[in-house]
Amino acid sequence: MRKWSGDARGVPAGPLGISNGGRTQAGQPRDVFTAKPVDIGPWERTMGAEQTDGAMAMIPLRRRELLAGCGVLVLMPAVALAQPVTARRLSLRNAHTGETFDGPYRDASGPLPDAMADLGRFLRDHRANKVGPVDVGTLDLLADVMEAVAQSKATVLSAFRTPETNAKLASKGLGVAEHSQHLLGKALDVTFPSRLPDAHRKALEMKRGGVGWYPRSFFLHLDTGPVRSWELFGRDLDNLFAPGVRGRLRTVADRMKLHRAIARRRLSAGR
Repeated sequence: MRKWSGDARGVPAGPLGISNGGRTQAGQPRDVFTAKPVDIGPWERTMGAEQTDGAMAMIPLRRRELLAGCGVLVLMPAVALAQPVTARRLSLRNAHTGETFDGPYRDASGPLPDAMADLGRFLRDHRANKVGPVDVGTLDLLADVMEAVAQSKATVLSAFRTPETNAKLASKGLGVAEHSQHLLGKALDVTFPSRLPDAHRKALEMKRGGVGWYPRSFFLHLDTGPVRSWELFGRDLDNLFAPGVRGRLRTVADRMKLHRAIARRRLSAGR
């Protein structure tokens, strides 16, 4: 049984998801809220678009019809073509909203429509309260990393971001890329109860996208963009966590106070 603890009230509902990855007949994606065509970058327009369309074609017709009606843009890159014999599961907690997802998200026929809808809301930009696309390949990467290090649960620190949220975070100097894969719904920042350094090594060995390691902040970035890796000991990133407790998040109020203090210090230093 799949469980999602969130409350859908107040989360903008987008138009129906489209089985070919949210694209118009001309091949251009549509915004899940306005149904207007959007530009999601050269990588997705070239390689990503072809991979998603090809992968969706491999899903049985009935399942594709159900996915089309789930209300979330579901991305199926080529790396997600290998279908599992049994259902794949994830047990996740959102560090910011407290919501949880616990259950299967795909089976041998492809993504589960109800699970995709739940995950779309679970992984939404909580700052803007907007739902973005759900990339099955990124979920598979997370599930594979968790399995490789025997972790049954993960805490999600960041998933889909709107351009506005990404710009705000980047302006605070928190190690945020201007053209982040978070904008495409293809990236997750996560932490595990244990063995996070081992998870970092396993993710690097898989070579399935970007892997960012933040040891002082004790979290891992995973994405299904181009293969690359980095390590950041950001001075301010460790302030996202409570002192003396490894991996425990500060409250939102505490983080806001820290951000304001950091901004004041930088302003004073620039005078």
